[in-house]
Amino acid sequence: MKNLLTAILATVVAAVSIQAKGPRKNTKPNVILMMADDLAYADLACYGNKALKTPVLDQMAKEGIRLTSYYSGNTVCTPSRMALLTGAYPPRLGWQGGVVGYKIKGQNGLAPEALTIAETFKEAGYRTALVGKWHLGNTPALQPMKQGFDEAYYIKMSNNQTDELWREDKLLEKPFENRLLSEKFANEAVTFIKKNKDKPFFLYLPWTAPHFPAQSHPEWKGKSKHSAFGDVVEELDARVGEVLQAVKDNKLDDNTLVIFTSDNGTDGSQKKWGNRKPYRGMKWMTLEGGNRVPCIVRWPGVIPPEQTSGAIVGAIDLFPTIAAACNVEIKSKGIPKIDGLNCWPTLINSAKAHPRNDLLFFHGWGTMQAIRLGNHKLYVDKTKEIQGSQKGPVLYDLSTDPAESIDLAAKHPEIVAKLLTMAETKLTDVNANVINMGGPKPPNPKDNHGAWLKK
Repeated sequence: MKNLLTAILATVVAAVSIQAKGPRKNTKPNVILMMADDLAYADLACYGNKALKTPVLDQMAKEGIRLTSYYSGNTVCTPSRMALLTGAYPPRLGWQGGVVGYKIKGQNGLAPEALTIAETFKEAGYRTALVGKWHLGNTPALQPMKQGFDEAYYIKMSNNQTDELWREDKLLEKPFENRLLSEKFANEAVTFIKKNKDKPFFLYLPWTAPHFPAQSHPEWKGKSKHSAFGDVVEELDARVGEVLQAVKDNKLDDNTLVIFTSDNGTDGSQKKWGNRKPYRGMKWMTLEGGNRVPCIVRWPGVIPPEQTSGAIVGAIDLFPTIAAACNVEIKSKGIPKIDGLNCWPTLINSAKAHPRNDLLFFHGWGTMQAIRLGNHKLYVDKTKEIQGSQKGPVLYDLSTDPAESIDLAAKHPEIVAKLLTMAETKLTDVNANVINMGGPKPPNPKDNHGAWLKK
């Protein structure tokens, strides 16, 4: 009997071990992809913040993996969302700088022919929903329902640009109450989860918090140490908790992949409270503080708990990574090329080598300003925040200089030359495979080469 029990126990342990190494076969796991708005790298306690309390996200990090070299798709809202939903560098989608409502007209946005993660999962039999901020075009032809979302409860632009709350093509509130948006989005997400507990779902939840103007919910007002900004971040953490609790209450916890990240770093108007340490730079900038942001991934029983990874992962990688995790095939529709790579093996602590070792960085106004390869980051453009960049390329080693303050270009000309060539090759490929933005055809593309790249 003892031998029999030992054998049974060994079988169970082996089964759990196999399960933890990869996606589950013959099932369709649910996906919840959450993205905060202007939340910087160290705005969460689990990323080093000493002033704000974020127990839910801290616990989520303990139950999964916390990425420390994750980069949003760009340094500002619209292109960051383009990259997240399509897996492509934003210039491939016709983006030339700016955001919808600021340099980009509301008639323009993400092209309907671009393949999105929502369309891919919808085709695979998932119920898809957007709850939160869209910011990829204002016209009926450019709304989330045209990009693969079955349901949409959303605002069309940032909370400082619009006062309208929509459900699909119906205007629900004008004006909405900004301080209540996180509560409304959480309630909507919980309702969607309950309604679809018996079918696979893909929920995209791009929160508006803590984007300016940060206005405290009455129940959180004055509770943080960082004014309204801190109140909003701590409320956001609690709202994430409500979504995760709905997953547990509906017995979906072990079959739901949850990702939490941000679209870019601190906005200049919130620099007093936003925390980028040990990095510098903010929203719009290609400095590390501009788009190195939190990313936490959780899937109990599949992703091993208490992991931290410094592997380079970009928002462009989430589409192919999530698809691989769920055994969903990506079928080409219109994007010439997906730049994202499947990083699923890294998330489940597989022995396979991490696929990404380099990444391009585009300024919020569309110019490619930097490339990272391993620990080295080379600025290939004249950048006002980078001392010496007016005279030539500037090279940093992020492993020893996270604040990007010590130029190593003169010491390592061979690395500079290698990265210049690599950046030019990759940018040439991007520019050779471009589709127009949705809406009226924009002017001819501008030259997005950095000053020190070959013409």
